[in-house]
Amino acid sequence: MKKLIAIGAVAISLISCNQEKTAYVDTTKVIQDYKEMKDVEAKFESRRDSLTQLITGPQQQFQQEVQEYQQSMNSMSASQRQAKEQELQQKGQRLQQQSQMIGQQLRNDSDTAIDEVVEKVKDFVAEYGEENGYTYIFGSNESANIMYAKEGLDITDEILKELNESYGGEPTIEAPAEETEADTTSAE
Repeated sequence: MKKLIAIGAVAISLISCNQEKTAYVDTTKVIQDYKEMKDVEAKFESRRDSLTQLITGPQQQFQQEVQEYQQSMNSMSASQRQAKEQELQQKGQRLQQQSQMIGQQLRNDSDTAIDEVVEKVKDFVAEYGEENGYTYIFGSNESANIMYAKEGLDITDEILKELNESYGGEPTIEAPAEETEADTTSAE
């Protein structure tokens, strides 16, 4: 019986010595608040706006051409109307195809850029975990991967701060909030 108690005590001490350091990161917050992601989103929003402007001109010109046809179609022969309608239909289809191709290319480029940022965040979290002795860093998001976590295990803000510092880039609109946080930290 003494041997069994001694073995149990040794096992408990070994288990307690082998505590794994774990934490979690709110991945949604990190992605939303990461400066590089905001820059990528702004870049593609600007690009989308400029491409929309590029398409708007020809579409407006096409609409004007349709209106002109509608106003003059009564004075045309049946064969002229048929030819003009076919021409307008082809122009409309080309404009629609062009718009769809531009939209698809923009989505593909945007998805690629976002995937690169997400991969960069994953690599950063892995490196952070290794440097800070974590055995596991879990990701938490709206899908609720983590249903419960002990208070103090959330390292989202630490990750986000270091990630943004490593990126640099243009200061975001939220810079005053970060200064306020820094001011309260330095006041302590």
